[in-house]
Amino acid sequence: MTMYQHWIGGTWRAPAAGHYPVVNPATEEVVGSAPEASDADVADAVAAARAAYEEWSRAEPRERSVVLDRAADLLTERCKELVPLLQAETGSTPRVATTMQVPTAADRFRRYARGALEPGTIPLAPQPVKASPLAPGGLIGAAAVRRPVGVVACITSYNFPIVNLAGKVAPALAMGNTVVAKPAPQDPLGCLELGPLLQEAGLPAGAFNVVTGSGASAGEALVAHPDVDMVSFTGSSAVGRRIARSAGDTMKRTLMELGGKGAAIVLGDADERVVKSAVSAVGSTWSFHSGQICTAPTRVLVHRSLYEKVVAALEQYASSLVVGDPVENSTMVGPLISAAQRDRVEAYIAGALDQGARLVAGGERPATKTGFYVAPTLLADVAPTMTVAQEELFGPVVVAIPFDDDDEAVRIANGTPYGLYDYVFSADAGRAWALAARLRSGNVGINTVQRHPETPFGGFKESGVGRDGGSFGLHAYSELQSVVWPS
Repeated sequence: MTMYQHWIGGTWRAPAAGHYPVVNPATEEVVGSAPEASDADVADAVAAARAAYEEWSRAEPRERSVVLDRAADLLTERCKELVPLLQAETGSTPRVATTMQVPTAADRFRRYARGALEPGTIPLAPQPVKASPLAPGGLIGAAAVRRPVGVVACITSYNFPIVNLAGKVAPALAMGNTVVAKPAPQDPLGCLELGPLLQEAGLPAGAFNVVTGSGASAGEALVAHPDVDMVSFTGSSAVGRRIARSAGDTMKRTLMELGGKGAAIVLGDADERVVKSAVSAVGSTWSFHSGQICTAPTRVLVHRSLYEKVVAALEQYASSLVVGDPVENSTMVGPLISAAQRDRVEAYIAGALDQGARLVAGGERPATKTGFYVAPTLLADVAPTMTVAQEELFGPVVVAIPFDDDDEAVRIANGTPYGLYDYVFSADAGRAWALAARLRSGNVGINTVQRHPETPFGGFKESGVGRDGGSFGLHAYSELQSVVWPS
């Protein structure tokens, strides 16, 4: 078992406050020990990032690109050694661990190696300006130039630790920022491994730092630090609100990717092919990382004419899934991240039944010797106002809600505090496109839950502030500076 240290200023740094255990959610055994950050550790990491900023922000785009490209190579080369660690930390299945953990992180570094070379200057047409008490008149030229923000605090969630971190760190570094990362407390070990890997890739010491902690104090100290210029956060809306309040004290820039309560709307014109696609999409809430994903279609809204048909198909889908040890290739549903999260999800299910929901599938704790498992659960006849239909569970639970017309479907879909990712399933793509315009959601999938890597990603309402992804990620980690001169 490895006892990790903080990665600060290009070296391993012993924590001032000791260590805490990182637990495998399937076996309940300790995977390793993570460092417990004190306020002084956080301050040291910020100081290291600030000291490295001058060199890295002035590096040529080609130099930054080479470093990020090399980081992608190293991640790919070390995939076989990193995947077991990430699988042990997160409880992800082989399919998720081998395709969505390390490879996707490598893809993100590769994408922003290209991004570092994207033009950052927007030329503006010269304008004739009359003389004024301010200055002589003449033809005035100008350009808008993207500049790095400065020191960026990257605080990430537990579901995809290095993927989420790579999605922040890679565009931040591509733009010339330096970074202090604070991973989720449940699974920070793979994120710590990125420190020496990025240094080997050629990143200057201090340009990337990692501090960890078992509670909220390390993140709070990082957000409040006056030398942090921007906070990029992925996590719950409740924590996002606290971060926004703290960041506002010093007018830090923020990028917030928060919770979701995705609605999959199945319209009455859906044919057999579309219904099958919808069932598969909604079923991904169970089969893809046990529903621990903010974009999951956890609410399926079905036209009343198709309601029982879709519920029956989802019941069959849920019953076909193998729940068990995530190291087994046959396993499709692994554990939740912790006992606390399992208990939380179970409490939501019990509350829904008390409020009158019908249990169609799941609801019981699987008969495993160890691990924090929740069976794939389907709740039908759920009222839109029930707690289970309003709040993000982050677990393998789907609620089914009938509707009678498009207006009602839109009201239900928009009737939560969230607006991250919704889905429309229809035999008429034009109708689905028109309905998407009425959804208060940052992202809408039409007849698919597949992603497009270049789209701007973010949410409406309590699902967040700002957008990243593709070139929009470069915009998120930069400030616009206007430069004006006489022609």
